[in-house]
Amino acid sequence: MELQIGIAPHGPDPMAVDLASLIRAGDTVLWSQGCGEPRALTEALMAQRHRIGYLSVFLGATFSDTLKAEYADCIQFRGIGGIGSNAVLSRAGVLDVVPVHVSALPGLITSRVLPVDVVLVQLSPAGPDGRHSLGLVADYVRPAMTAARVVVAEVNQQVPYVRGPELVGPDEIDVVVHTDRPPVELSSQEPDQAERRIGELVAGLIPDGAVIQLGVGTVPAAVGSALRSHRDLGVHSGVVGDWLADLVEAGAVTNRLKRRDRHVSVTGGLFGSRRLYDFAHDNPAVELRPLTYTHDRGVLAELDRLHTVNSAVEVDLSGQVNAEVVGGHHIGTVGGQVDFVRAGTASAGGRSLIALKSTAAGGRRSRIVAGLSQPVVTTARSDVDVIVTEFGVADLRGASLGQRAERLIAVSHPDHRAGLRDAMGRTVDSR
Repeated sequence: MELQIGIAPHGPDPMAVDLASLIRAGDTVLWSQGCGEPRALTEALMAQRHRIGYLSVFLGATFSDTLKAEYADCIQFRGIGGIGSNAVLSRAGVLDVVPVHVSALPGLITSRVLPVDVVLVQLSPAGPDGRHSLGLVADYVRPAMTAARVVVAEVNQQVPYVRGPELVGPDEIDVVVHTDRPPVELSSQEPDQAERRIGELVAGLIPDGAVIQLGVGTVPAAVGSALRSHRDLGVHSGVVGDWLADLVEAGAVTNRLKRRDRHVSVTGGLFGSRRLYDFAHDNPAVELRPLTYTHDRGVLAELDRLHTVNSAVEVDLSGQVNAEVVGGHHIGTVGGQVDFVRAGTASAGGRSLIALKSTAAGGRRSRIVAGLSQPVVTTARSDVDVIVTEFGVADLRGASLGQRAERLIAVSHPDHRAGLRDAMGRTVDSR
């Protein structure tokens, strides 16, 4: 069945597609996360929730304003974390977090440990062979489509056709909705002085010819900016931002030295602006791959000089990383951090870098802490390699607990160093 939805001044009519005829009370609904969200369908689902009855949705990252806490009157929200707009649900106490490595999701979905009944997916217009690209996000979409009873596709004229093996044929879709509206965009704010300094320090640790994994946000944007003078970088990343287009156009990213996927930047998702989408459209130098490839241990093991860059909410003086929770509320996720941390440290000539500003709350709270403020460890101290703040680089490889404390205090904000020393009950040379 196909349905053409026109564009009204504020978007499609949320009642134009009758989801109540496709979704049953008690179903679990999953959709493409992040910038891949099929908003005509998710908005329709929220508008029609009372007609459907109580149901569950499984969320990845959300960057739209589709979801509101009051929708929990009919919907149980489950998801991998409080990323983006999901933080609003977390603060309202209506998000039930599944703390799982994102690389485990395809297997959990296929085995129905995480059951999926209905999938809402955003696709590009069909290519020459009649098949659609997943457009902006691949990650765990295909396993979910295979497991689901019903697949509803929003074919959006403004979604890029991004190459890769995960193409979708008409026979894999039960209902098609055609739209023509801007997809979700994620534009980073301009990095501040501290973030620019972090970017410079991180870039200084990455050699020419390295393969990089970066996420999205102001710190990754600062790292990307600082890498523009590098040469022959490769990209293999769970998601990419506008920095990919910037680095390719600057001549920094060529992918020519990669042992695998030579001359191609590989990613599971495009989390950026129209600039990134236009850059990736039908570009043979960009491929969209699923989690079973982007995060696969065997694939990652073939990438020499892999340098992975991830973030944290806080790091304690032993090196434990909390990348998920602030003040009891989820603002992040386990995600692929551990997958890439371990891959970076295992790679020949590679490194794993955790980059974060030294303070939060206007400088009042140190993000280098004596002990984690939340009972959450995203990355274990035994996996952590390098911590970078605007005040320097703490190399924790092979370091004892005492050495770790000294090195981490040295990269904390000067205003908090005395308190950290006191909390440890020891005096550390501040030279």
